Amino acid sequence: MKEDLGEMDASSSIVPEINVKASILAGEECIVSGLDEADEILKYFRLEGGRLVPEGSRVVAGSKVFSIRGRARSILQAERLVLNFMGRMSGISTLTSSCVERAGKVRVASTRKTTPGFRFFEKRAVMVGGGDPHRFDLSSSVMIKDNHLKMMGLEEALRAARASASFTKKIEVEVERAEDALKAASLGADIIMFDNMSPGDIREGVELLIREGMRGRVLLEASGGITPENLSEYAAAGVDVVSLGALTRSARWIDFSLEMEI
Repeated sequence: MKEDLGEMDASSSIVPEINVKASILAGEECIVSGLDEADEILKYFRLEGGRLVPEGSRVVAGSKVFSIRGRARSILQAERLVLNFMGRMSGISTLTSSCVERAGKVRVASTRKTTPGFRFFEKRAVMVGGGDPHRFDLSSSVMIKDNHLKMMGLEEALRAARASASFTKKIEVEVERAEDALKAASLGADIIMFDNMSPGDIREGVELLIREGMRGRVLLEASGGITPENLSEYAAAGVDVVSLGALTRSARWIDFSLEMEI
């Protein structure tokens, strides 16, 4: 709000202080997200807002999704911030919903590839679209990645993780070969992430775990190089979760507009 209003609002101040009505309209078909944030912004400006659709609804172009009542100047001051939140978040929710449909029964998760300072809202938008937020931050779980393995090795990294992490935190290991997935499972990892592997290579890893009686011990995740276009191939590889940064990195903004109803 401080960023958008600046030191002095030179535009809204020319508008007469009258009570008006306004509506927010979707300019295209989408999954509507960001209504909680719109509510908070409008309350700050002492405006009365009314949801015309539930959050997470799919709407068509031209749909009215929010009604606003209050002072004209305040509506104009709140307008851009409300539209920015809704446009960004609805874009993520819409893309996530599409990916969830393509994945079938496999869970679709986001990553930490988020806009600095805006992660909470982007993760919430993923959830509104039917996806899983994955880790909100580094404290959410222990993830042993390639750089950990280069410095410590798998056995030492897992030993250190079990010694330092609470029993409530899951330990996930990133692997790039089927043999490493089997080793991680045998050493007690809770989750195995197949990273930057092809669907065929991941399927080989899953089959190896099945043959060795380890499949039921671990949750399997595919990540790296996954896009909305190839997501269904990875989902069919036998994993439980598919995570992709594209949910937040590649989602385009949805067009919303505010129209006065005087």
